[in-house]
This record gives sequence, C-alpha cells and structure tokens, in this order.
Amino acid sequence: MGIDPGAANLGFGIVRVEGNRMVALDGGVVETGPELPMERRLEKIHTAVGELMAWHEPRALAIEQVYFGRNVGSAMAVGQASGVAMLAAAQRGIACFAYTPQAIKMAVCGSGSADKSQVQRMVGTLLALPQPPTPDHAADALAVAICHGGGEGRRHAVALSGASGAAVEPRFAPRVAG
Repeated sequence: MGIDPGAANLGFGIVRVEGNRMVALDGGVVETGPELPMERRLEKIHTAVGELMAWHEPRALAIEQVYFGRNVGSAMAVGQASGVAMLAAAQRGIACFAYTPQAIKMAVCGSGSADKSQVQRMVGTLLALPQPPTPDHAADALAVAICHGGGEGRRHAVALSGASGAAVEPRFAPRVAG
C-alpha cells in the first residue's frame, strides 16, 4: 500500500506484485475539508486508512517522506497526516517504509527529477492502465507503492509475511479512482 500524505488530500494506492509484474487493485484520495478542526481531519484519515487496510490486508505501508519546504505549517500538517497513516499500520502489525520523493521518481521514471505528468504517465504504463491515473495524489500514492514493490521493500514484506511472493487472487475487481 502506498501513501502520498496530505491533510487535505491523502492519496492511497494498492498494488499487487505478481512476479515481475504489478497490478493496481485500488487507488484514490481521502479528502478532508478545511472547515474541520485538524484533530477531526486526522481522525477521518486514520479511520479511512484503517478501513482500506482491513479490506486490502497489505503486507507493507510505503509512504512518501515529508518534504520540508518553505511553508512549515503545511509541512507540519503533512507530517501529522503521515503519522496517523503509520499509526493505522502499526495498530495492524503492518511494517512501514518511507521513501524520498527523488527515490520514488527514480524507481518509477528512472530520473529523480521527473515532473508530475511524467510520473503519472509512467505509473499508468507500469501498471498497464488504459490511461494515466488521476487525480495526481492517487497517482503519486501508486508511484510510492511501485517504488516499494519493485525492490528491497517487496523482499522484506514477503519475508515478514512468510509468503512465497506468489500471485494472490484479488478480492474484488481492480479500480483506480479518478
């Protein structure tokens, strides 16, 4: 499960690894309105991420590391959203992994400086989607899941679960929210 953290728009993406191939099972955005106090926004994110985990039973949670830019207030809110997503994982015994934006772009596009549209297009290509996923928060979360699923993170998650890494049948028809 990949997470693109945000207090207003938290992207999520669920990817299943089948050998050397990845398949998108779900993706979308948890939205919270600015009219809600921060504690209610975080509660909504925690609940939604917990429900997604209960439904999909991911082996791992991969999350984009918080980027501290010029807006410290915004970075704090993103960090809080990241924290409640990680808490939901910890409560279910799911290991968490964090990746820098550059590492995610490198894993998906082959360049750490790829722009958002390049990431969206490559996510669509790598997951064999009929078109690039939207909105961009969902595409970014799928990119995080691809980054984790394609490398050491996948091997670690498989080892933790005791599974062979063989394909698992989906519990429902795949969809990507748009």
